[in-house]
Amino acid sequence: MTLQGQPRDDGKYRKDYKLRISIFGLGYVGTVSAACLASEGHSVVGVDSVAAKAELMNRGLSPIIEADVSELIAQAQAEGRLRATSNPQDAIQNTELSFVCVGTPSQPNGNLDLRYIRRICADIGQALRDKQERHTVIIRSTILPGTMRNVVIPTLEEASGKKAGRDFGVSNNPEFMREGTAVKDYRFPPKIVIGELDPQSGDLLTQLYSHLDAPLIRTDIETAEMVKYVDNCWHALKIGFANEIGNLARCMNIDSHPLMDIFTQDRKLNISPAYLKPGFAFGGSCLPKDLRALSYKAKSLDLEMPILSSILRSNEQQIQQGLKLITDLDRKRIGVLGFSFKAGTDDLRESPMIEVIERLLGKGYDLRIYDRNVNMASLVGANRDFILNHIPHISKLMVKDPQSILEHAEVIVIGNNDPQFAEIAQKLKPEQHVVDFVRIGAMKAGAHGYHGIAW
Repeated sequence: MTLQGQPRDDGKYRKDYKLRISIFGLGYVGTVSAACLASEGHSVVGVDSVAAKAELMNRGLSPIIEADVSELIAQAQAEGRLRATSNPQDAIQNTELSFVCVGTPSQPNGNLDLRYIRRICADIGQALRDKQERHTVIIRSTILPGTMRNVVIPTLEEASGKKAGRDFGVSNNPEFMREGTAVKDYRFPPKIVIGELDPQSGDLLTQLYSHLDAPLIRTDIETAEMVKYVDNCWHALKIGFANEIGNLARCMNIDSHPLMDIFTQDRKLNISPAYLKPGFAFGGSCLPKDLRALSYKAKSLDLEMPILSSILRSNEQQIQQGLKLITDLDRKRIGVLGFSFKAGTDDLRESPMIEVIERLLGKGYDLRIYDRNVNMASLVGANRDFILNHIPHISKLMVKDPQSILEHAEVIVIGNNDPQFAEIAQKLKPEQHVVDFVRIGAMKAGAHGYHGIAW
């Protein structure tokens, strides 16, 4: 379980506590981390197989070019808080906490090259074999989920002859520093993420970061490994999106900069957590229509917009994923709770649930559907016309209450997050399955008969 808002100074964590820290890898992340930790008063040993990097640091010089780093290294080295070596054994024996900051470059196929991770973990493990005191190993390098458990921990254990989490600590602690502002980003991070194998390692890192004013999240190792990728892919998507909008705006003689200034003023929906929880496909009268219109406009201007034009295809893929979750259960009686495009509305136009219902009917499934906001007797205007002219057969499937769904269905599909469905888990029979598109109520991923679309 993820914990947020860890207290910074509650008596348990002393602000004046200083650690003996080794930093493996004196590239960009390692050098900045070493400089900042030493500037906070910790005793730091930098470790790199390239002797020239260690020599530079021992002379009070920085191996990289980055604002403020040279000054921090010079001061820390002069005051005796920072030194460097090419000897892993020396570093491990004289420190209690090690950060691994080596590179994880891309292979030709796009996968990560983990040779440096493997080599450093083997070196650290070998050094741990001869060490009596407990030592904690923290991976700061960007690695894909599963790397800690499948590569890092087995390599450390094999080389040391010891057990991770018992004989030595292990955590994953991704960094969120940008080149050019790395020292500032280290001191004022957007968040601190600790993926811990054992609580003792998490406690140690929490203590190390107790003076920083940032949300602190202690979570499982795999989530911590994934966070940096989510961040960077989101940043890349934002840049690509802004550039596509800019290219289209320019073709229409619109200045994209004031346009995006207006866009970013919306902190409720545009620049916010809104719409960023995984779930089912989008629908309604606005999003699909406006995406199609803007894509058509771009084509009329002979302009390629690969990001915007792929969104509807991605949405269709999510509909397919939801349909597959249902059909893979190999049950014929299906009940749908909520089929308007979102809770609290009777709008069925381009509802992805209607698409799922149509496809299930086409495959011969026996359906019953319920949505308290969709009532044929009270529908008027566009919604009534849509049902009568486009999906008249669906009205025959509608029932008046959720209980009718529960009595009919072998598989119950939660189509929107109407609060009425929150307690559905308490009314299920043992043999019934739930396919959840919205993460409703108290049902948990992994529970028997429960199937979440993206969790």
